Amino acid sequence: MRFAVLASPESWYLRDLVRAAGDRDSIVQVAFEELSVSVARGATDITAGDVDLTTVDAVLVRTMPPGSLEQVVFRMDALARLQSLGVKVVNSPKAVEAAVDKFLTTALLEQAGFLVPRTITCQTSDAALAAFHELGGDVVLKPLFGAEGRGITRLNDENLALRAFKMLEQLGAVLYLQPFIEHEGYDLRLLVIGDRVFGMKRSNPLDWRTNVSRGATAEAIAVDARFTELALRAARAVGAEVAGVDLLPARDGELYAIEVNAVPGWKALATAHGIDVARLVLDHVGATCRS
Repeated sequence: MRFAVLASPESWYLRDLVRAAGDRDSIVQVAFEELSVSVARGATDITAGDVDLTTVDAVLVRTMPPGSLEQVVFRMDALARLQSLGVKVVNSPKAVEAAVDKFLTTALLEQAGFLVPRTITCQTSDAALAAFHELGGDVVLKPLFGAEGRGITRLNDENLALRAFKMLEQLGAVLYLQPFIEHEGYDLRLLVIGDRVFGMKRSNPLDWRTNVSRGATAEAIAVDARFTELALRAARAVGAEVAGVDLLPARDGELYAIEVNAVPGWKALATAHGIDVARLVLDHVGATCRS
């Protein structure tokens, strides 16, 4: 099969997919910045550079680069149009849009019956300061868009919090706040590939953030029926076929759903489990293309 992968040419995940494809499949790298659409009488052409995306079997989204509002909307529209022409897109534009937006993800998880941290999302420093106090004066401030723990800050000093809120307000940012949840220094990442779920425990004794990119260690865990059901339900809440679901066991015994990533990493999990995740992804997408 022929797959187009939306990724940076330097992406480790692109290289891993090429390796996993071997001689069985063909992988071509394309960039969001190169997307172009031509609409004429009864015909739509969608290209990325010199690649005609209407001729590939599937498009795998492995990046979400920053861009202007116009650029981001156009890119999602182009993928949606490609999908309407019968080309498989994983994950779908709607799933990517939902998962990349922390506010929308949280709202969808709560709607699906998950326990989520109390979340206040606002646009002014005054509203954020009121939320800071309402959430107990010890909060986690997260960028609405972002991954791998980048830009996430814990604030428990009112003056520093107000300074951060004002700076972000001046930048036109949306302020997304949750109370800091006491935990034991680890969380759970569940990787969903179709109906299959793999899990790992991410531990970081030196940082409350448990992202592997920030030095956390990964340990494979067995995924029982409960975690399988939770992972599949979370992925389906945002409409993702391939997803990373983050669950946080709190010290009080509660289990919080924190995030669903529609462009999930798998490097640490593949190593922890000793499995070829890239091949599993290609097999899943290929099977759904033929179904």
